[in-house]
Amino acid sequence: MERQSFHIKGMCCAEEVGLLKKKVGPLVGGDANLQFDLLNHRMTVVAPPGGRVDAGKIVNAVSQTGMEAIPRACASLPCALEESFWRRHNRSLLCALSGILLLLGLILEVTHRGGVMEALRPDPPEDPSLTLPIIGVYAAAIVSGAWYVVPRAFIAAKNLRPDMHLLMVVAVAGAMGLGEWLEAASVTFLFSLALLLESWSVGRARKAIKALMDISPKTARYIDSRDGRPVEKPVEEVPAEALVLVRPGEKIPLDGIITKGGSFVNQSPITGESLPVPKSEGDEVYAGTINGDGSIEFRVTRPASDTTLAHIIHLVEEAQARRAPAEQWVERFARIYTPAMMLLALAIAIVPPLIMAQDWTLWFYRALVLLVIACPCSLVISTPVSIVAALTSAARNGILIKGGAFLEAPSGLKAIAFDKTGTLTLGRPSLQKIIPFEHHSEQELLAKAASLEMHSTHPLARAVVKKAQEEGIDPPEAENFNILPGQGAHGTVDGTRYWIGNLRLLQEWHPVSPELHRMARSIEDVGHSMVIMWREDHVCGLMSFADEVRPESKATIDALRKLGLEKVVMITGDHGKTAREVATAIGVSRFHAELLPQDKVKVVEDLRKERNSVAMVGDGVNDAPAMAGASVSIAMGAMGSDVAIETADIALMSDELSKLPWLMRHSRRTLSVIKTNIAFSLGLKLIFVGMASMGAATLWMAIAADMGASLLVIGNGLRLLRIGPGGGSL
Repeated sequence: MERQSFHIKGMCCAEEVGLLKKKVGPLVGGDANLQFDLLNHRMTVVAPPGGRVDAGKIVNAVSQTGMEAIPRACASLPCALEESFWRRHNRSLLCALSGILLLLGLILEVTHRGGVMEALRPDPPEDPSLTLPIIGVYAAAIVSGAWYVVPRAFIAAKNLRPDMHLLMVVAVAGAMGLGEWLEAASVTFLFSLALLLESWSVGRARKAIKALMDISPKTARYIDSRDGRPVEKPVEEVPAEALVLVRPGEKIPLDGIITKGGSFVNQSPITGESLPVPKSEGDEVYAGTINGDGSIEFRVTRPASDTTLAHIIHLVEEAQARRAPAEQWVERFARIYTPAMMLLALAIAIVPPLIMAQDWTLWFYRALVLLVIACPCSLVISTPVSIVAALTSAARNGILIKGGAFLEAPSGLKAIAFDKTGTLTLGRPSLQKIIPFEHHSEQELLAKAASLEMHSTHPLARAVVKKAQEEGIDPPEAENFNILPGQGAHGTVDGTRYWIGNLRLLQEWHPVSPELHRMARSIEDVGHSMVIMWREDHVCGLMSFADEVRPESKATIDALRKLGLEKVVMITGDHGKTAREVATAIGVSRFHAELLPQDKVKVVEDLRKERNSVAMVGDGVNDAPAMAGASVSIAMGAMGSDVAIETADIALMSDELSKLPWLMRHSRRTLSVIKTNIAFSLGLKLIFVGMASMGAATLWMAIAADMGASLLVIGNGLRLLRIGPGGGSL
C-alpha cells in the first residue's frame, strides 16, 4: 500500500485539518486515508487499494486552502532547507513591526489627545477624531500584524468553515468601523504575538522528538575489508557485516554483536535503565547507546535504516498521528463551537438594539469582544501538545507507546493478565537446590558439575556455571569431555570420570534406587527440572532447576493493586504445580495453567467481559493472539525485537516489569493535564462571554486573556516532558 508524507506549511490547528480533509480527502478515497501530525506540520496520504498517490494533485489541492504542501522526499533535500532569512523570520519580523507601529501610534495619539487616559478611553462624540497620520500608523500596524491572518480568514469564509483567523479579522474590521483604531491595532498585534509565542512553545515539543532522533551518531568507524584500516564514514554507508570500532565514552552508531572486547554500556537513551549493562563477546549492542570505559569491536547486523532506534523513532512519529479520544473530542467540539460563537456574537449585536432599543454601537462592540475571546486556539492546541510531550517522556523512560489512544488506556485499567515465562519470570532456569549423596558436599558437587558444564551451551548447564561463579568457585578443568546430545555429558575431573545428565541416562549406567525415584518424582511434581551427577561406583547427588521469578514481580503487582487494579491474573502453558509455585511467590491469587494459545485468548476475552478494560502483558510474539484480544497489549523486553515492537500497543524496551506502575501513573497524569487544560480553556471563555455581555471586557483584554490561556495550557502540557523515572508529581 503506497504512502506518502507531505510537510504542510501553515497547518497549526484543527480548523486547517478540517479544511485539508475537505480538499484532499476526495482525491484519495476519503478522510480515512489521511493522517495528520499537527506538531510536525505533516500530512500522510495512504493510497486506496489498487490506487496511487498523485503528489501533484495533492499539492494543488492544498494550495487552494492557502497552505503549502511539500513532499517529504523534497523536504529532506538540502536545497529545500536553505530558506532565505525572510522566509525563516518573516512572522517574527512582521509581528515586531506591528508592535513598533502600535507603540508609535499610541505615542502620537497620547500627544494628540493630551494624555494617556484620554487616549485609552473610547472617543466621545464631541472629541476630535484622529488625524490621518495617526490612523495611517495604526493601519500599518494592523496590516503588518494581519499579513498572514487575512488570507487564511478569506479562505475560511470562502469554504464556509469559520476559524480563529476569521473571528479575528471580523473583530478587527468591526473595531476599525467603530473608529477604535487603537483597539483594532492592539488586537491585531496581540493575536500575531500569540501565534508567534504558540509556535515557539509547540516547537519545544518538536525539539524533544528531534532530540530522540539525534541520540545516534551520524558516523561510524569501521575496518575496511580491503586493507584492514579503520575508515570513518556516515552510518548509512557502513556495509553489512562490517566490523565497527567504538572507543570508551563514544556512542554506538549501529546495531551489532560484539566480537572483541568488553565494556559496560549505558542503554538508558533507549530502555530507560538506570544502570549500565555489562557487555562482552557475543552480546548485542544497539545504536544510540553509550559505551563505557572499555573499547569494543562489533559486527554490524542491521543497516542504519533498520536499527532498533530507527524503529522506535518511526513508531514515535507515527504515534503522533494516532489521536487520543480526548483529542478527537476537542476537534469535534471545535467544529460546532466556532460557528456557534459567531451566531451568538451576531445575536448580541442585533437582538438588544432591535428588541430593547439599545445602542447599536455598544452592542456591536460587545459582540466584537465575544468574537475575540471565542477563538478556540488554546482549546485545540493544548491536547496534541500534551499527548506528544507524554509520548516523548515515555520514550525517554524506555516505554514506547504507539499513539494517544494507547497512552490514555492504562489510566482506566481494571484488570491485567500476565504471561508467566519471560514476563513474571526471567525465562531462564536457575539452580534452586543441590542435594549431595554419600560423602559429597554441596560445594564439591557444584564445582565438579561446573567443570563438566562450562563447555556446554545448554540453559541448565549455564545455570550451573552461573551459580558456581556467584559462589566464587573456580572449577577445575575437565578432561576427555564429551556431550551426549539430549541426555547430558561426561568427562574426567581430578582423575575421576563423572557423568551428569537426566534420569534416563543414569538408568543406562546404574540401577536407580526407590529412594532416588521418589526424590526425582517429588522434584518434578513441583515443576522443577532435575540433573543427576554420578561416577562409576555411586550417585554423587542431584540438582533441581526452575525458572527464576523476577525480583521485582511481587513489588510490581503490589504497586499495581495500590493503583486500583481490581484483578491480576497469570496465564501460562506450564502445568498447574509450576504455575501455583510462581503465583504464590509473587502474590497472585488467580492463575490459569496448561493453556494453549487459543485458551489464553479465551481467558483474556472473558476477563474483558468481566472488567471491560484489560491489559495483557507478554513477550509480544508467543502471546500475540491473547494480546490482540486485550484493551491494550504490552510487550516485555522488546529491545532488539522487531516482532515485539510491532505486535504490542505499548512496548517496554527493557526487561523492567517495574515500569508498569510508572506507565499507569504517567497515563493518569497525562489525562489529568488534558482535562485541566480543557476545563481551564472553556471556563475562561465562559467567564469572558459573561463579561462581554455585561460590557465589562474590552477587545485588548479579550485577546490578552486568550493569548495567556494558550500559553498556560501549552506550558502545562509541556510539563509532561520533565517526568523522569521516579514519576515526578503534577
